[in-house]
Amino acid sequence: MEIRSPELKQSGLFINGKWLESERQYRVLNPASRQTITFVHSAGFNQTVDAIESAEIAFKTWKKHTAKERATIVQRWGELMLTHKEALAELLTQEQGKPIAEARIEVEYAASFLEWFAEEAKRAYGDIIPSFKPNARVMVTKEPIGVVGAITPWNFPLAMITRKAGPAIAAGCTVVLKPSEETPLSANALAVLAEKAGIPAGVLNIVSGDAPEIGRALMESSSVRKISFTGSTAVGKLLARQASNTLKKLSLELGGNAPFIVFEDADIDQAVKGAINSKFRNTGQTCISVNRFYIHDDVYQEFTQKLAQAVSQLNVGNGLDESSKLGPLINEQSLAKSHQHVTDAISKGATVLTGGKPHSLGLNFYEPTVLSDATESMLIAVEETFGPVAACFRFSNEEDVLIRANDTNTGLAGYFYSRDYSRIWRVCEALEVGMVGINDGSISTESIPFGGVKESGLGREGSKYGIEDYLEIKYSLFGGLDYSPPL
Repeated sequence: MEIRSPELKQSGLFINGKWLESERQYRVLNPASRQTITFVHSAGFNQTVDAIESAEIAFKTWKKHTAKERATIVQRWGELMLTHKEALAELLTQEQGKPIAEARIEVEYAASFLEWFAEEAKRAYGDIIPSFKPNARVMVTKEPIGVVGAITPWNFPLAMITRKAGPAIAAGCTVVLKPSEETPLSANALAVLAEKAGIPAGVLNIVSGDAPEIGRALMESSSVRKISFTGSTAVGKLLARQASNTLKKLSLELGGNAPFIVFEDADIDQAVKGAINSKFRNTGQTCISVNRFYIHDDVYQEFTQKLAQAVSQLNVGNGLDESSKLGPLINEQSLAKSHQHVTDAISKGATVLTGGKPHSLGLNFYEPTVLSDATESMLIAVEETFGPVAACFRFSNEEDVLIRANDTNTGLAGYFYSRDYSRIWRVCEALEVGMVGINDGSISTESIPFGGVKESGLGREGSKYGIEDYLEIKYSLFGGLDYSPPL
């Protein structure tokens, strides 16, 4: 399918405001068909160094723009995204696979970060602190940190970029972006619109291709002062070790193993609706997707039957088909992992209520699945599935379920359903996660602080806190004022 606005479909490297070619290229596949969409030019160490140098030069002038000037340009960038919403959504669905309706929502979600941080840039306030000595004054200001290396995943190839590049550029930083090799076309389309919006050459640079070499260039460079990464915990730990050599500031949004608890007093129909939203959006390929459903014995049968019935009605198909509710998984490895978790669970006593195998469509499609009688001995209890598989565990009391819900090295998101306000406060405070959904399975928006605890990462993205990671605090002492207060 040919996309609208073909000028958005770029295959080069975007460095210093120019589209460049390289000696090597790599293939971008449509996950729904496994057919080639196009070939994209591949960056390595040297091209990334060029991008860093471009960003370093641009930073010297971009940081001098007023906050209002930067905000106006970033705001225009977001407006252009909405103007080209349909073209961006079609391109996103082609390379990522998600249903076109979800892709449209992602375009709006991504643009909302640009609107939000354009406004926040004008509110990066400092302080005047009461002086600790006479004839002196103490001032605290916030300044852009410098060149930012942003590394983004394939599951939300627009929103994860604007959630990083939006605050960075609005704050006065410059960016070297490495998008996923699965979804580089969405990133390149954003660069086209950034240029149209008036973002100067060198402020946003995009390199994709040889991930280890790109990463090495970013991590070894003393010019790159900040790394923002969304991806696996294992890679996040590697980047943290590498960042120590130059003491880069880090934002890490890593893996999750989200619990979803349904207490005996829950509204079961609402809980099922929330389960569908939080588990099966983007075919289960979100970092805050539920991985473990804990259902109280008293409502276990009702919840699992209603969940299985709702899941069995989810239409699976090519994302460009308006009737599709679930698209393909991103690649064959993701399909294999989902099926491994299902077969392992079955071998250890789980019962398939619906789904449970690769879809008849073949390729990267997997049946949306509900498993009952899950136990902690199964892989799905300890590994993040990142696929359309809902595993349901039983519990009998609050103390027990909180121990089990918190028995994980990660702590990104958690959800629970109850109508007991005393319990709501207890459970909310007891869950060891960075974000909690209470009687609601949809928790993401631009105005909330997104991030986790434990091995789910460092820092927060979005909200008023999201711009802070791109700013440094400077303290200035104004001495020798020879100031005598009036009598």
